[in-house]
Amino acid sequence: MDAALRDSAAKQLAEAFQTGKPVAALPPFATPRSMLDGQRVAARVLEMLDLSPCGLRLASSTSGKPVPGPVLRDRLLPEGSTLSLASLHHPRATGAVLGVLAEDLARRGDEMPVFAALHPAIDVCCWRLRDPPTTGAMAAADLAGLGSIVLGRAKRMVPMRLRISLAPAGTWRRGEEVDFEEAMMAAALAARRAGGLPQGSVLVTPLGDSLVPQAGLELHASFGRLGRVSARFA
Repeated sequence: MDAALRDSAAKQLAEAFQTGKPVAALPPFATPRSMLDGQRVAARVLEMLDLSPCGLRLASSTSGKPVPGPVLRDRLLPEGSTLSLASLHHPRATGAVLGVLAEDLARRGDEMPVFAALHPAIDVCCWRLRDPPTTGAMAAADLAGLGSIVLGRAKRMVPMRLRISLAPAGTWRRGEEVDFEEAMMAAALAARRAGGLPQGSVLVTPLGDSLVPQAGLELHASFGRLGRVSARFA
């Protein structure tokens, strides 16, 4: 995919990011066919918007394969935030963990990153595309579905198995046990492949089940020893 075609795709996605109006569909000639092409389109989107990522988020795509994408500082929201569904296209909410790197994540290596803090989080993905992408390449181009990430209180602890539940306020779910260490290692590997990350950057891994939020919903996520976080939708 040459630079002119990448720019054509990126321009449409950048405009959708700014205006909130979804892209009907990219023309076939400007549709990325590989994950690398999709990531290059996403990089051009951020350049056109003059935005710098503060980390990496490893999201699940409709194709089932993890898709790495950027994290933007202004998309990190505090506990209890209210999100407007009018600005979110095809939203899905998932429990997640955000780790803040205590030191640089070098390009080479296979060890677990060292974290200054871990946050329980609710990851709310959405798309700039009118219809959710059906390939990993298109998901990568659309910033891996980056929407907003609501953060709970930070805690210093090592990655471990966590029992995660996501449910509307006033209901209870036992949740499922998730190997958070394995998920964070996968995110770290994706970041290393992209060239590494500096100290203070973040890694985000959505974990467990997801649901489609409705207006009026108050959503609670529980992460065992890591804590809890909530978000509201209007």
